[in-house]
Amino acid sequence: MIDAAELTDNDFLRQFELKVEDKLAKIEYALQDRKIFLTKLIIPDSIQSEDFEEEFLTLVFENIAERNISVVPTSPEIAKFIRRHRKYKKMLPVGIRI
Repeated sequence: MIDAAELTDNDFLRQFELKVEDKLAKIEYALQDRKIFLTKLIIPDSIQSEDFEEEFLTLVFENIAERNISVVPTSPEIAKFIRRHRKYKKMLPVGIRI
């Protein structure tokens, strides 16, 4: 189980980061007009697993939900995550369908 305190929002590089076993998993984003565009999911092969990806994305979505920002997934992995977890569909801006 990943601890939420380990998640970092690196404003300078515009990415969410999570360090595990000296490896860095990240989600690159662009922030624009109360919308966050999640553009790229990068997880090193040594820590890649479906469970890790689920936990990492859940942490990121909970963090974004606290800020009350709409999410626009441009990465296929992130769009797939939203399809599997319907509770996050409410975070999509009006007119965006997945």
